[in-house]
Amino acid sequence: MRYRTFGRPGWRLSEIGYGAWQLGGNMWGDVPEDRAAGALRAALGSGIDFYDTALAYGSGRSEQLVGRVLREEGAVGRVRVATKVPPKNGQWPASPAVPLRDVFPREWIRDCAERSLRNLDIGPVDLLQLHVWTDAWADDPEWFDELSRLKDEGKIRAFGVSISEYDAGSAVKVTRSGKVDSIQVVYNVFEQAPDRELLPAARESDVAVIVRVPLDEGALTGKLTLESRFAPTDFRARFFSPEKLPEFVRRAEAVRPILERGVESMVTGALRFCLSHPAVSTVIVGSTSSAHVRQNAAVSELGPLPPDTLEALRAHAWDRAPR
Repeated sequence: MRYRTFGRPGWRLSEIGYGAWQLGGNMWGDVPEDRAAGALRAALGSGIDFYDTALAYGSGRSEQLVGRVLREEGAVGRVRVATKVPPKNGQWPASPAVPLRDVFPREWIRDCAERSLRNLDIGPVDLLQLHVWTDAWADDPEWFDELSRLKDEGKIRAFGVSISEYDAGSAVKVTRSGKVDSIQVVYNVFEQAPDRELLPAARESDVAVIVRVPLDEGALTGKLTLESRFAPTDFRARFFSPEKLPEFVRRAEAVRPILERGVESMVTGALRFCLSHPAVSTVIVGSTSSAHVRQNAAVSELGPLPPDTLEALRAHAWDRAPR
């Protein structure tokens, strides 16, 4: 495992992190606790020391599982844990037409932070993120003042924002403001829009970048076919709906020969693409398979993709409307 500096906090973190959305079980189908715990232990054993969860993942179930395994494995204090404050109005993505007071009032931010602290039960939260964001709120002092108070009280160590899918431009202002320690954004072979303005702004402002959805919810694993189907309780049944699936398969097959140059799988090439950008601090990958967790972690040792491969992949950027 290779490690990178995490923005202004200066933490030395693993290039590959663990995304714990699936552990909540509320949008990925049933995830037995023993399988979830096994995946977390595989991550710890692979050198992964950054874990990203959220209060909304299974109404705290993901946080509870992460905290329990870290305590059982004696990893508290040796790894960094990030979690998120859900929008009070329950709306994803954020709308610039909705005032901050309806989404992240100070009392809601504090209440959610306290619940996350209890769920995790590992001491201060390393990174607390607002789970949705729009730059329409960038100048409103309420969110910043409350997160700063939580930091001053020693309940959190840093804070940031999580950006809506396919809407990288919605956080450029807050990234440049110096108010946040990190941003979390969808960035992958298909979703290259963050590289236009957001990632350069983060690098200039020393803001840490957490990349999520590096495999485009599974489209870049190379396993998607026209016959792929998901359980009704799995959010991928909607993401890869019958009318959308052919386009995903077509695009995935078009990048397959580029991503598989000299490596064993599309997954390896897709993760190396994300790690090739110098602004990226860590890439979080979610999986409940211990074997897949170890394989993902091993990609770090391969380093960035060659310049000619990166150039070839630029032609496969896919501009999509905010989800």
